[in-house]
Amino acid sequence: MLTISIDPIIFSFGPLTFRWYSLILMLAMVIGIWLTAREAERKGFKKEQIYDIAIWIVMAGLLGARLFHVLDHWADEFAANPIRVLYIWEGGLAIWGGVAGGLLVAAILAGKHGWKFSKLLDAGAPGLVLAQAIGRIACVITGDAMGKPTTGPFGFAYTSPNALVPKLGVYYTPMPVYELVVNLGIFTLLWQLRKRNLPDGLLFLIYLALYSLERFFLAFTSSYQILASGLTQSQIIALISLVITLVLLARMTISARSKVSAA
Repeated sequence: MLTISIDPIIFSFGPLTFRWYSLILMLAMVIGIWLTAREAERKGFKKEQIYDIAIWIVMAGLLGARLFHVLDHWADEFAANPIRVLYIWEGGLAIWGGVAGGLLVAAILAGKHGWKFSKLLDAGAPGLVLAQAIGRIACVITGDAMGKPTTGPFGFAYTSPNALVPKLGVYYTPMPVYELVVNLGIFTLLWQLRKRNLPDGLLFLIYLALYSLERFFLAFTSSYQILASGLTQSQIIALISLVITLVLLARMTISARSKVSAA
């Protein structure tokens, strides 16, 4: 059991407040974009073009992540004070919304440039999951997205009044730590597979399948609001994502076998 006394606010200057959450999130995005650009160049894309579209994909991801979080917590967190919807620096980003928003804009931009979308997704998969892992460090420091209260053997309690946990001094299940570890494991696997002669899109589907499973099972430790059938919004989206991914993997497998038979 650990007690975290770090103040989520690094320092304040007049009305401006600099937080660990924002700093680590920016670092995660920079590393994710850099790694994606590197992988994209290896796959035949121009690195400069990847950097050009990255800002739009990141903005769409942040917008989607905030939208999903607000919808999930409207009644208990935002209905009484809607202006807090804009306070993104306080935390509160739903990963699934970020993935959905980023994918939508990436698909639009890939079509605009005449790129093969599945190939672009493969280039982005390792950087994406690594950025997700790094981003969870921000949650650990600030107390955001912690799980249910726990009596042990592993829990985090916070003492700073600026922490985002419901109650100070209470030990919570450190769900972000579990996500960080699993995401690093997924990244390691993708990094090992990326140079193999895989069909375009397969690397991203492997990421999506593993990440969907991760989000579904780890959400049982979360304190997220139950949406339907005893499941949270995150779990329902994870199940939908997993079904779609398995269908696409099955189609890819059947197509590959058909080509082998035809040859």
